[in-house]
Amino acid sequence: MQSRDGSPDEERFLAGEHKVELESTALKKELRLIDLVGMQILNIVGLYWVGTAGKLGSSHAMFWLPAVLLFYIPSGIVVAHLVKEMPLEGGLYQWAKLRFSPLIGFLVAMNIWVNNLLIVCKTGVIAADNAAYALGPGAAWISTSRPAIIAISVSAIIGLMLLAWRGLALGKWVNNFGGFAIVFLFISMIVVALPRWFQGTAAIAPLAFTFPAVSLLNLNLLGKMGFGAFSGFDGVGIFAGECRAADPAKPIRRSVWLAAPIISLMFIAGTASVLTFVRPESIDLVAPMTQVLNLGAPALATWSAALLVAALLAQNSLGFSTMIRLPMVAGWDHLLPAWFSRLDPRYRTPVGSVLFAGVVGVGFSILANLGTGNQEAFQLLDNTGGILYALAYLTMFAIPLVAHGEKPSWGVRTAAFSGFLMTLLYVVLSVFPIIDLQNPWLFTAKIVAVTGGLQCAGAAYYWRATKARSRA
Repeated sequence: MQSRDGSPDEERFLAGEHKVELESTALKKELRLIDLVGMQILNIVGLYWVGTAGKLGSSHAMFWLPAVLLFYIPSGIVVAHLVKEMPLEGGLYQWAKLRFSPLIGFLVAMNIWVNNLLIVCKTGVIAADNAAYALGPGAAWISTSRPAIIAISVSAIIGLMLLAWRGLALGKWVNNFGGFAIVFLFISMIVVALPRWFQGTAAIAPLAFTFPAVSLLNLNLLGKMGFGAFSGFDGVGIFAGECRAADPAKPIRRSVWLAAPIISLMFIAGTASVLTFVRPESIDLVAPMTQVLNLGAPALATWSAALLVAALLAQNSLGFSTMIRLPMVAGWDHLLPAWFSRLDPRYRTPVGSVLFAGVVGVGFSILANLGTGNQEAFQLLDNTGGILYALAYLTMFAIPLVAHGEKPSWGVRTAAFSGFLMTLLYVVLSVFPIIDLQNPWLFTAKIVAVTGGLQCAGAAYYWRATKARSRA
């Protein structure tokens, strides 16, 4: 590569890119375009967002459409731009490190890592809720049993560790199955809902192009339906060093544009299907899809719940794969102990990072379900992880706007500005719960304390690590 202007900053940027490319040569090249599309669907389509959107009632489309226009499409434009500029293993960590500073890059990686950890920790909550639907009324206790939820979470994390150790040679097939299983489940839910919709027997009108009243709850839900539901395009960039193509930026950009219309249609039609069977106040925020299929096709409830849990585990497999690669690339920069980056001689996966993520995941899963209710635990994990991920996205959108060395088009800048504002809306409003709690201010205080404390702890660790590296 040649420097564009020969400046010292540009030379350091190119040297940093070259270093990452050299480290990536030890990784196995497993990912094709179809694998990347499946990963995009798996990484973005949350199994419960149609329930969150359903809280808006018939006017949900008037929130989905602005979310697509103001966040989803802009995020795809910005990610495509950054992948073209920096197609590097580590994705957003590398983008922030090279365009801003190593400290900001480290905090971005930490926030993404913790967000994925909290997603993995929700496995027990969601799987237990779906198990209650699948096994019938006699199994309703599972969804509120802390020992059952913890046991399911621990078992799932052990399975994710084994799969992550085996690597993307097997993991990509699990991801593809999960992505297309989610598409199949959405289609099934829509097919079940259509007859009731056309017969005029829906719980409420499934779709109406009218604006809902402006309120704090509705703005909160808009933020969730923008950043919360549609974020994730950056995730595939983390695996850039494991793409088969000589130019990994090209298939990653294609995967963004192929997945985008499929995901948009799934969310809008899926929310309408939920409202065909359930009124907004009765929607199960943890398992809305299983709730609908249980009401519309009881004979398929067990099968659909089992497939949904399998899709959930596939999503967590992708999240766990992301988790283990971020410490690996931070280890390349000597910000973490060398064993985080040490690869298994056969599968070329970072074994130390796998073990660390698994142990911490088990600990968090146990703590998250002690002393709190099922729905509250779900919301606490969801909001905290989402805010951490949003802080990383604020950094990503800031790169085309203010980062030194960036020369994006006005179209990319406009997209980055729109995405930044939508993400900021999510951050500000996600400190408030959307379910009824005895002490909502305590809920807010927990999120603020954890989020702020993590940033301070991450910065303190970074300065300590850089001083130790300088002495060495």
